[in-house]
Amino acid sequence: MEEGEVYEVGEIVTTTSDVDVVEEESHFTSESAQILIGEIMGCNRDLENIKENINDVKKKMKNIIDVLGRI
Repeated sequence: MEEGEVYEVGEIVTTTSDVDVVEEESHFTSESAQILIGEIMGCNRDLENIKENINDVKKKMKNIIDVLGRI
């Protein structure tokens, strides 16, 4: 596919069962690709934040278990 070419998209489905339906007559352009890339990047940031939060909780739990083990 060369830049500027368009093709039809039917449906975009995420793992959370959210569905974005794109009209069959619409065309997938570089602008719509940029929008989707932006959404993917936003999801990636959210996942990184979740990973950090999980690691923080794991550290807190380990500290609590260590303290309880000394009692």
